[in-house]
Amino acid sequence: MPHIIIEYTANVEDEARIPELMRVVSDALMAHADVFPPGGIRTRALRLDQYRMADGIEDDAFIHATLRVKAGRPKVITGQVCAELFAAMRAHLADLFARRYLGLTLELVEFDTHGFHVENNVHARFAGAMEPR
Repeated sequence: MPHIIIEYTANVEDEARIPELMRVVSDALMAHADVFPPGGIRTRALRLDQYRMADGIEDDAFIHATLRVKAGRPKVITGQVCAELFAAMRAHLADLFARRYLGLTLELVEFDTHGFHVENNVHARFAGAMEPR
């Protein structure tokens, strides 16, 4: 963990440079390897073809990112990570904000591990305990 899911309206896909945005958010999380093990970081983007923004009159767009982490980390730490993550997203999208109407949000979801199951050998790669495949 963490997983970050970026939902974006189809009308902003090219302008938002979604693959680059995914790299930006992933890099921002990788900078906190002391908080989040790199082998657990997942970044994905979901294009929304069916949506309505505000009154539906303008060609408004939105990007909503959800950062999902296991509960238990101090709020001062997750708050700082979220602030840095949002700043990185905002910087990436600054030119887009200058050209069109856009809503940008970031939501932190801390979940209980009850019912959470995981198997991940990617951590071993970062620990140097596994040879590249």
